[in-house]
Amino acid sequence: MIDSHSGRYEDFPNAPINWSLSTANAKANDLGIVMGPDHWEIIICLQEYFSRNEAPNRRELNDALNEFWHAHGGLKALYRLFPGGPVAQGCTIAGIEVPPGTVDSSFGSVV
Repeated sequence: MIDSHSGRYEDFPNAPINWSLSTANAKANDLGIVMGPDHWEIIICLQEYFSRNEAPNRRELNDALNEFWHAHGGLKALYRLFPGGPVAQGCTIAGIEVPPGTVDSSFGSVV
C-alpha cells in the first residue's frame, strides 16, 4: 500500500525514492525469480541496511544477510531464494546499487 502523503510504500519504508513494486517484480521476473514473502523480507532488510550504512561492501552485506537469515538456514537458504547471489540479485530487485566486486563476469556471476 502507498502512503498518500509521502508517496512511499508503507511496507517498504526505506525503499529508494524511484523504487516501485512493479519495477521490482519486473526485475525479479527478468532474473527468473518468483517473489514470495521470504524474498520480500530480504528486500526490506537490504533497503533498511542501505538506509543505515553508507556504501556497504559486498562482504559486509553478505555477512549481514547471513546473520539476518541465520534462523532460516543462512546463506544456503538465501542462495535458494536468489540463485545468482543474494547480494547481487537482492540489491538489483531492491533498487539499490550493487556493491563493486559483487558481479565478476570473468567468473560467470549472474545478475
